Amino acid sequence: MNRKLYRSGKNKVIAGICGGIGEYLDIDPVVIRVIFLALTVFTGVFPGILFYLLALLVIPISPNKSTK
Repeated sequence: MNRKLYRSGKNKVIAGICGGIGEYLDIDPVVIRVIFLALTVFTGVFPGILFYLLALLVIPISPNKSTK
């Protein structure tokens, strides 16, 4: 089992980070978005935004460009 984490091309709202994590963990991306939003609000907005920007730079775009 050799899976890789990619930004989602079909489950994206902004850049596909939460959608890609949801696909990688095989759970609904909405759950990841709600968890990310809660962590961002309760830990202060800056760490959540910083994490998202770092993930945007580190996680590559999905090689299969399916948009829907």
